[in-house]
Amino acid sequence: MHRSLDWKAALWAGIAAGVVFMALEMLLVMLVKGDSPWAPPRMIAAMVMGKDVLPPPAPFDGGVMAVAMMIHMVLSVVLGLVLGWLISSWRLGMATAIIAGTLFGLIIYFVNFYLFTGIWPWFAMARGPISIFAHAAFGFVLGWVYRALESRTEYLHRADAEG
Repeated sequence: MHRSLDWKAALWAGIAAGVVFMALEMLLVMLVKGDSPWAPPRMIAAMVMGKDVLPPPAPFDGGVMAVAMMIHMVLSVVLGLVLGWLISSWRLGMATAIIAGTLFGLIIYFVNFYLFTGIWPWFAMARGPISIFAHAAFGFVLGWVYRALESRTEYLHRADAEG
């Protein structure tokens, strides 16, 4: 018998993983490549705002950042629901949930940077070790946080049932 999806855990896991991903991507682009930390959010915002918001230049723009974060966080929560469903359905423990999450993040990298470039060709310029690492970290955090929160919920339900 499989566990049912913990919607709240999936929501919070998606938010946590989304924040970690964006922070890592922006920080590493700035520190490793010497590029503007606002370039990754601009690439995401361009999905709905169009190519005019793409760098260069890539200064901070509150409207662009708001659109980027809305897109990014909605996708992060949806991906949290997908991975949460897989973890629950397959009854994965913590270690296997983290491994599955990391692999899930790498699959997302491949889909985003090799398949979706037909729709959004600017993603091709972000292919490389920084994006691979950020996506693997996204999946790692997603699997870890989901399983940790799911375990807490299971414990609380068991405690309530035992009175």
